Amino acid sequence: MAKNIQSLERAAAMLRLLAGGERRLGLSDIASSLDLAKGTAHGILRTLQAEGFVEQDPASGRYQLGAELLRLGNSYLDVHELRARALVWTDDLARSSGESVHLGVLHQHGVLIVHHVFRPDDSRQVLEVGAMQPLHSTALGKVLAAYDPVAHSEAVEAERKTFTPLTVTGLTAFESVLAETRARGWGADVEETWEGVAAVAAPVHDRRRMPVGAVAITGAVERVCEFREERRELRPELITAVRECARAVSRDLGAGRF
Repeated sequence: MAKNIQSLERAAAMLRLLAGGERRLGLSDIASSLDLAKGTAHGILRTLQAEGFVEQDPASGRYQLGAELLRLGNSYLDVHELRARALVWTDDLARSSGESVHLGVLHQHGVLIVHHVFRPDDSRQVLEVGAMQPLHSTALGKVLAAYDPVAHSEAVEAERKTFTPLTVTGLTAFESVLAETRARGWGADVEETWEGVAAVAAPVHDRRRMPVGAVAITGAVERVCEFREERRELRPELITAVRECARAVSRDLGAGRF
C-alpha cells in the first residue's frame, strides 16, 4: 500500500482546523493544535496562502480560510450548470415582471453577472454578462453577503464605497441590513448603487443548501417601486416573483423545498 504524503496530510488537517474552530487563528495556536513546529506550520500556511486556500489578516497576523477553498468545494456546481438551470426561470421572470433579470455569483470580492435577461421591450439595452457589481450596495451583493460566509467576510472587511447619498457604508448599519435580508429572505437596492435604479434579489441554493448565487430584478425606480407614506418601497409582486424564481432554480439544483 502506498504511503500517504505527510505534507498533504498536515495541510488537510490545518484546513479542517481553520474550518472548525474560531474564525481566525494565530500561528502559535495552529502549530500547537496540530503538534507541529512553528517553522513547519508557517511553511504550510504560506503555501496555502499563495494558492488562495488561506488568508492572513494584515492587522492581527491571524489566519482564516480563503475564498478559493469555497470555490473549489463548489466546483462540481459549474457556473455554466447554474446558468443552464436558471435559463427558463429567469426568462419567465423577465417576461412576467417586464424588467431586466440578473444572475450573479461571488467572484473576486464582488458579484459577477453570469446571466442577464433583457427587459422585454424595444428599448436599447447593454448585455451585462461578465460585469462586476459591489457586494455592499447591490441587491445581489447583499443577498450573497447575508447567506455566504465568505461573501460576508469580504463585504465586511473591504472598503464600502459611497455611490449615492443612500449607500450604506457603516459597519453596524450594514450588518443590520444583512440581518434584515436574512430575516425576510430577500435583498433590496433602492438607488443605493445607481440613482434612478432599484433592484430586488433572492438567494439560490444547491443540494447541500449552500448559497451558490442570487437572482435579481432590476429596473427604473418608478417602475420597480411604489410610494407608500412618502417612501419608495419595492412592489410586493416583484418581491414574490423573484423569490419564487430563486426557489425554482434552487429546486432544480437539488435543494428541495424552502
